[in-house]
Amino acid sequence: MSIERRSALVTGASSGLGVEFAKQLAQRGFDLLLVARRSERLESLAKVLTEENHVRVETFPVDLSLPDSPARILAYARECGLQIDFLVNNAGSAGKDLLQERSWSEHAKHLELMMISVAQMCHLFVPSMCDRGYGRVINVASVAGRIPRLNDLNYGPSKAYLIALSEALDMTVRSSGVRASALCPGFTNTEFHAVAGMLDKIERTPRFAWYEAEVVVREGIEAVEKGKSVMVSGRIYRWFDPFLQLPWFRPLIKRFVAYKRL
Repeated sequence: MSIERRSALVTGASSGLGVEFAKQLAQRGFDLLLVARRSERLESLAKVLTEENHVRVETFPVDLSLPDSPARILAYARECGLQIDFLVNNAGSAGKDLLQERSWSEHAKHLELMMISVAQMCHLFVPSMCDRGYGRVINVASVAGRIPRLNDLNYGPSKAYLIALSEALDMTVRSSGVRASALCPGFTNTEFHAVAGMLDKIERTPRFAWYEAEVVVREGIEAVEKGKSVMVSGRIYRWFDPFLQLPWFRPLIKRFVAYKRL
């Protein structure tokens, strides 16, 4: 009797954490559906994963800032006969300055990518997981979503939504055998900051605050398997996170910002 293979879907799979999620899930024996905008990178990664892990890897180039993309992904998964058991919502970008960028369409696309597409992916794929009695969902958030920051009016708030969504989703579907988790990395060694034009931040940040993608992804997968609805990745960030959540910490930040502006 053949054993049915489980399948995983990873968005933003052409670089950074998305590539690492694809690698680690392939090593765990999952067949894969990889989604990102850059088809060449997807095809190259798929070839490597297939050869190294002997798993099935399908690719689907699509832009998740477009409203119809999640439905197209679902249709393609069904066309391929893939039953998605593990969903990783990883696609994202830093976004533009909410007050300085005067084109609202740019902000609307960013909000679509960062929040609406994630909610729609959960809407489309999680019910069937509940019906089957098994499923895992990781929504890649950020430490930036755990605390408000000066001039961060797009990225951090959108990640805060993913954290709230993941916690509520996990509470809702847990009895059905499905687990959901928000993965909150800090500074991670990927190309994200370079693409976002934040090389100066890389140079100013101490090296001990940076973690490798392999560590972040491994901790994220282990966390959702253990039923943790929020996983702050990186030992340093886990040490500091409880302080960030204390009731007196946010007023302290506001006072510090006010002092700096004097």
